[in-house]
Amino acid sequence: MKKKNLKKKIRQLEKRLQEVPRKLAKLKQRLQATEAAKAAKARKKAAAKSPKPIEARKSGAVKKPKKKLNLSPERRAQLAAAMKARWAAKRAAAANAKGASGDNQHAAPPGPTPPPPQNRPDGV
Repeated sequence: MKKKNLKKKIRQLEKRLQEVPRKLAKLKQRLQATEAAKAAKARKKAAAKSPKPIEARKSGAVKKPKKKLNLSPERRAQLAAAMKARWAAKRAAAANAKGASGDNQHAAPPGPTPPPPQNRPDGV
């Protein structure tokens, strides 16, 4: 390699070595900032979770009334019929599953049974 190229390479390497500590310091700074933000968020969350007096909790525990659906009588009847059909199908599927499991489902298939193995004197 030529002397000029060697000097150039050395300069580049020195420059890179100087940048590494800067990058490392920058990354450490960023890590500290994220940790500080996380700690602040945890403190804020803990402050928001401060226990309330029992009386205040009881009064705030009032349930909201259910919103009534504004359905026409035709639509209500249609939905009722659909649900009844769905439930009937579900019951039928359950009955079929019980009936099928009661049968000897995993038994040998019907047909001629294979002959029993014969004992040979040669051991095969």
